[in-house]
Amino acid sequence: MAKTKTIYVCNECGAEQMQWWGRCPNCNSLQPLQEQTVSPSPTPARPGWQSAARPGAKSPSALHPRASRRFSDIQGDALSRFASGYGELDRVLGGGIVPGSLVLIGGDPGIGKSTLLLQVANQLAAILPRILYVCAEESGQQVKLRAARLGMGTASEPGAESINGRQPPEEPGGEPNLYVMPETDLEEILRELESLKPQVAVIDSIQTLYFASLTSAPGSVAQVRECTSALMQVAKRENITLFIVGHVTKEGTIAGPRVLEHLVDTVLYFEGDRYASHRLLRSVKNRFGATHEIGIFEMVEQGLREVVNPSELFLGNREEIAPGTATVVACEGTRPIVVELQALVAPTSYSSPRRSTTGVDYNRLQQILAVLEKRVGIPLSKLDAYVASAGGLNVAEPAADLGMAIAVVASFRDRLVDPRTVMVGEIGLGGQVRLVSQMELRLKEAAKLGFKRAIVPKGQSLPEDLGLEIVPVGKVIDAIIAAIPVQTAAADEPFRQIGEEEEL
Repeated sequence: MAKTKTIYVCNECGAEQMQWWGRCPNCNSLQPLQEQTVSPSPTPARPGWQSAARPGAKSPSALHPRASRRFSDIQGDALSRFASGYGELDRVLGGGIVPGSLVLIGGDPGIGKSTLLLQVANQLAAILPRILYVCAEESGQQVKLRAARLGMGTASEPGAESINGRQPPEEPGGEPNLYVMPETDLEEILRELESLKPQVAVIDSIQTLYFASLTSAPGSVAQVRECTSALMQVAKRENITLFIVGHVTKEGTIAGPRVLEHLVDTVLYFEGDRYASHRLLRSVKNRFGATHEIGIFEMVEQGLREVVNPSELFLGNREEIAPGTATVVACEGTRPIVVELQALVAPTSYSSPRRSTTGVDYNRLQQILAVLEKRVGIPLSKLDAYVASAGGLNVAEPAADLGMAIAVVASFRDRLVDPRTVMVGEIGLGGQVRLVSQMELRLKEAAKLGFKRAIVPKGQSLPEDLGLEIVPVGKVIDAIIAAIPVQTAAADEPFRQIGEEEEL
């Protein structure tokens, strides 16, 4: 009989050690290693497997595949997807839900992960025969009360309506198609999946499940890895779509081993300020679609509601224009979003000036300030600089550099930028305005929202029927001259396009 052995596993990175350490020597995590008992099972020898170089082996011409197939023999049919009932979620998933796929959703506590999945399960119950909701963190009564707060009705409650006004269809037994299972035992959940065979199942959450054969506590590296692997095998075998909720650490990453994100097909992050109403559903991995797509929801009294036009959410009050404001068009995946950037430049009260950002990259701001001082001659090294994006959207791409620079200069000179103008371009260290990708999508979104003018990099290939006045610029100084008009005293003419250079 094989002897059991004791190993010590890090809950952060999953590294295994033969002795206990107060901190992980692999990732330097301050959490102590967790003790686990392992029972090694002998691996039986496979008869007939020997080196092909042995005497009497078959020649290369006699070799034939046992389980593999030629790449040309594999059918390349398109994936059959079905809608989730929410267009924003379908966009992030790549066009809809793929049968048999595993989707991992992570986010901060209280951000709305369970609310979103309960609403999706309720929508799918109207079109699919069987939907299973495994609530490992709540009882069935708690889920029922939360559904009642969201306005979700069942067939047993006369007059109740679902979120979209439709009642779920009933089976011959008179029960709705949404099944709830409050359970944390993995074996019971697997038996229910194989017995019920639902089209879609929700696991809320993976960190609370436990496998009785393992001695470690629920949420540990071994438990999360084994539970996810077992769920994946059943989902692929029975063609069940799984939505798995994952907790996040204080750094914002999904808790547990990194192999959790490798096992699933899609990884989604639910982001947003807990004190704001809007939420962002961001895709960071997708085997069936584009990554870095976002879906935008708004938290209302009846739960989460889709935002039809997200650009209006991230545009400030365009009726009251303030100095230091510029508008850019950012791209999240294949979705263009118009965002308003606000800058404030003020004299510093300290020996070293302060730099603060909200929604934009701090290092990009430092680089742009250095370019403006070196290439344009604006003395910013003795001034505080604050830059923020309206609505709290995180704009990290370089295409927002030009708008950030225009906003800083406008705040420094206390000038107004034409609110009907958008700026798109990357700024190089030499003061050049570089080309960016997906320019046509960006300008079409700006034209749809009523913008009249666009400042873009010189040499960018564009179609002619966009309905915008295109101003190509090669240097950041040219963009500043084109973006900041001369202020006039006439109240009915607050902006006047200029052709001559203005002294900065």
